Amino acid sequence: MKTVRPFRIDAEALSSFLPSRAIRGWQGLLLLGIFLASLAAAQAQGVAAPQTPSAIATLIEWMPFILKGFVLNLVMSFLAMGIATVLGIALGMLQLSHSRLLRAPAWIITHLFRNSPWLVILFVVMLLVPFEVELPGGRNLILSDWIKATIAFSLPVMANVSEIVRGAIVSIPRGQWESAESLAFTRGQTLRWIILPQCVKRAIPPWMNWYALLAMATPMASILGVREAVGNAQAAMEAAGARPELLVPFYLFLLLLFFAYIYPISIWTRAIERKYAVET
Repeated sequence: MKTVRPFRIDAEALSSFLPSRAIRGWQGLLLLGIFLASLAAAQAQGVAAPQTPSAIATLIEWMPFILKGFVLNLVMSFLAMGIATVLGIALGMLQLSHSRLLRAPAWIITHLFRNSPWLVILFVVMLLVPFEVELPGGRNLILSDWIKATIAFSLPVMANVSEIVRGAIVSIPRGQWESAESLAFTRGQTLRWIILPQCVKRAIPPWMNWYALLAMATPMASILGVREAVGNAQAAMEAAGARPELLVPFYLFLLLLFFAYIYPISIWTRAIERKYAVET
């Protein structure tokens, strides 16, 4: 006689599934609702001054200008993450070098930038890096403010990528190194063909988390005059007459922009974490 097994719900699987599906919709709707409510409040405040454009009309008028600044945020995040990834991989591998002359400077650089405030690094780079660099042949390379900000943002992320790479390599069981050594693999061959391919799966989720943090940090460049999304929104409000009722709608629009871009990355990151989960 065939026994019928009772139906069970895996609580752990359910808890890992629900947040990525349920939260995804209501958070976006909540922010959209707050944004529309702020527009309605600003519209009501603008009724007292019928000669001035409404808050909705002002936001629509300046929306392409703000979106143009948001594109610069994305460009800075892409370039900074690319620089940080290349330098971070090199630093992470140098931290595990057998040579103390290579390992010590890599450790110092990693922990210096990893434990320094991003805003302080931004100010230091902005002040120390020259606006113009003379190249061989008499040519000059102009480093605009957004380029210097991109370099500044890449430094703390570089340090954290270095720790991600170092931790991923260390997490590989020692027996794999010993097995490769018994097969006459050199250390470089073992690292290239056996260790690093396994590190990719371990490193992708935290790497994506740091990209999301980097993208959210790029508005700090507006403090130093970079015309990204926040800087353009502030300039737009000043051009529109510095009306107080515009503050909440404009800044909530910025919040929606970054949320719509970054939140799917967090959803994707959790999915990759579940897919590449390392069983211990």
